[in-house]
Amino acid sequence: MAFSAAGSSSSGPLADINVTPLVDVMLVLLIIFIVTAPMIARPIPVNLPQRTDIAQPIEPPPPIELRVDAGNQVFWNGQAVAVSSLHGRMQDVAQANAGNLPVLRIDTSPEAEYDVMAKVLAAASNAHMDRISFVR
Repeated sequence: MAFSAAGSSSSGPLADINVTPLVDVMLVLLIIFIVTAPMIARPIPVNLPQRTDIAQPIEPPPPIELRVDAGNQVFWNGQAVAVSSLHGRMQDVAQANAGNLPVLRIDTSPEAEYDVMAKVLAAASNAHMDRISFVR
Protein backbone atom coordinates (compact mmCIF):
# COMPACT_ATOMS: atom_id res chain seq x y z
CA MET A 1 0.00 0.00 0.00
CA ALA A 2 1.15 3.51 -0.59
CA PHE A 3 0.85 6.20 2.07
CA SER A 4 1.76 9.83 2.02
CA ALA A 5 2.63 12.06 4.93
CA ALA A 6 0.17 14.89 5.62
CA GLY A 7 2.77 17.55 6.15
CA SER A 8 5.26 16.58 3.52
CA SER A 9 6.01 18.78 0.58
CA SER A 10 6.23 15.96 -1.98
CA SER A 11 2.93 14.95 -3.46
CA GLY A 12 4.02 11.39 -4.54
CA PRO A 13 3.18 8.23 -2.59
CA LEU A 14 5.68 6.65 -0.23
CA ALA A 15 6.62 3.05 -1.01
CA ASP A 16 7.39 1.10 2.17
CA ILE A 17 7.97 -2.65 2.04
CA ASN A 18 6.07 -4.62 4.65
CA VAL A 19 8.62 -7.17 5.91
CA THR A 20 6.35 -8.90 8.43
CA PRO A 21 5.11 -11.64 5.98
CA LEU A 22 8.67 -12.22 4.80
CA VAL A 23 9.87 -12.70 8.39
CA ASP A 24 6.95 -15.06 9.08
CA VAL A 25 7.81 -17.24 6.09
CA MET A 26 11.49 -17.32 7.00
CA LEU A 27 10.68 -18.36 10.60
CA VAL A 28 8.42 -21.16 9.38
CA LEU A 29 11.16 -22.44 7.04
CA LEU A 30 13.69 -22.27 9.86
CA ILE A 31 11.42 -24.33 12.13
CA ILE A 32 10.89 -26.91 9.37
CA PHE A 33 14.63 -27.30 8.83
CA ILE A 34 15.29 -27.55 12.59
CA VAL A 35 12.68 -30.29 12.96
CA THR A 36 13.68 -32.35 9.90
CA ALA A 37 17.47 -32.12 10.25
CA PRO A 38 17.76 -34.79 13.00
CA MET A 39 15.58 -37.20 11.00
CA ILE A 40 17.81 -36.94 7.96
CA ALA A 41 20.98 -37.51 9.99
CA ARG A 42 19.64 -40.71 11.59
CA PRO A 43 19.91 -43.86 9.42
CA ILE A 44 16.67 -45.62 8.52
CA PRO A 45 16.84 -49.43 8.41
CA VAL A 46 15.51 -50.82 5.13
CA ASN A 47 15.02 -54.52 4.44
CA LEU A 48 15.99 -54.99 0.80
CA PRO A 49 15.37 -58.25 -1.02
CA GLN A 50 18.40 -60.47 -1.41
CA ARG A 51 19.65 -61.62 -4.76
CA THR A 52 18.57 -65.06 -5.85
CA ASP A 53 19.92 -67.21 -8.62
CA ILE A 54 18.12 -66.39 -11.83
CA ALA A 55 16.98 -69.36 -13.86
CA GLN A 56 18.22 -69.47 -17.41
CA PRO A 57 15.51 -68.56 -19.91
CA ILE A 58 13.99 -71.49 -21.74
CA GLU A 59 14.82 -71.56 -25.42
CA PRO A 60 11.59 -71.11 -27.40
CA PRO A 61 10.59 -73.94 -29.71
CA PRO A 62 10.90 -73.38 -33.44
CA PRO A 63 8.00 -71.44 -34.96
CA ILE A 64 5.15 -73.17 -36.77
CA GLU A 65 4.86 -72.03 -40.37
CA LEU A 66 1.27 -72.19 -41.66
CA ARG A 67 0.54 -71.28 -45.26
CA VAL A 68 -2.85 -71.01 -46.93
CA ASP A 69 -2.49 -70.97 -50.71
CA ALA A 70 -4.87 -69.77 -53.43
CA GLY A 71 -6.46 -73.24 -53.68
CA ASN A 72 -7.38 -73.08 -49.94
CA GLN A 73 -4.88 -75.82 -49.12
CA VAL A 74 -3.19 -75.48 -45.71
CA PHE A 75 0.50 -76.31 -45.25
CA TRP A 76 2.04 -77.01 -41.81
CA ASN A 77 5.82 -76.38 -42.06
CA GLY A 78 5.66 -77.11 -45.78
CA GLN A 79 3.59 -80.28 -45.43
CA ALA A 80 -0.03 -80.30 -46.66
CA VAL A 81 -2.61 -80.95 -43.92
CA ALA A 82 -6.38 -80.96 -43.70
CA VAL A 83 -8.05 -77.99 -42.02
CA SER A 84 -9.95 -80.33 -39.73
CA SER A 85 -6.72 -81.78 -38.30
CA LEU A 86 -5.22 -78.39 -37.37
CA HIS A 87 -6.90 -78.19 -33.97
CA GLY A 88 -5.52 -81.57 -32.89
CA ARG A 89 -2.02 -80.74 -34.09
CA MET A 90 -2.06 -77.37 -32.33
CA GLN A 91 -3.27 -78.96 -29.10
CA ASP A 92 -0.47 -81.54 -29.28
CA VAL A 93 2.12 -78.79 -29.74
CA ALA A 94 0.57 -76.72 -26.92
CA GLN A 95 0.66 -79.69 -24.53
CA ALA A 96 4.21 -80.62 -25.50
CA ASN A 97 5.43 -77.04 -24.93
CA ALA A 98 3.27 -75.97 -21.98
CA GLY A 99 4.24 -72.49 -20.79
CA ASN A 100 6.56 -71.93 -23.75
CA LEU A 101 4.37 -71.99 -26.84
CA PRO A 102 5.92 -71.56 -30.27
CA VAL A 103 5.08 -68.66 -32.53
CA LEU A 104 2.41 -69.46 -35.12
CA ARG A 105 3.40 -67.71 -38.36
CA ILE A 106 0.56 -67.55 -40.86
CA ASP A 107 1.11 -66.71 -44.52
CA THR A 108 -2.02 -66.36 -46.63
CA SER A 109 -2.49 -65.93 -50.32
CA PRO A 110 -4.71 -62.96 -51.26
CA GLU A 111 -6.88 -65.34 -53.31
CA ALA A 112 -7.58 -67.68 -50.37
CA GLU A 113 -11.11 -67.80 -49.01
CA TYR A 114 -11.89 -66.12 -45.74
CA ASP A 115 -13.66 -69.22 -44.44
CA VAL A 116 -10.43 -71.25 -44.46
CA MET A 117 -8.55 -68.49 -42.66
CA ALA A 118 -11.35 -68.22 -40.08
CA LYS A 119 -11.10 -71.97 -39.42
CA VAL A 120 -7.31 -71.72 -38.97
CA LEU A 121 -7.67 -68.85 -36.49
CA ALA A 122 -10.49 -70.66 -34.64
CA ALA A 123 -8.30 -73.76 -34.30
CA ALA A 124 -5.45 -71.61 -32.97
CA SER A 125 -7.76 -69.90 -30.50
CA ASN A 126 -9.25 -73.18 -29.26
CA ALA A 127 -5.76 -74.63 -28.76
CA HIS A 128 -4.77 -71.47 -26.77
CA MET A 129 -2.05 -70.54 -29.24
CA ASP A 130 -1.70 -66.90 -28.25
CA ARG A 131 1.53 -66.06 -30.10
CA ILE A 132 0.28 -65.56 -33.67
CA SER A 133 1.95 -63.46 -36.34
CA PHE A 134 0.99 -62.85 -39.95
CA VAL A 135 3.82 -62.90 -42.46
CA ARG A 136 3.97 -62.24 -46.13
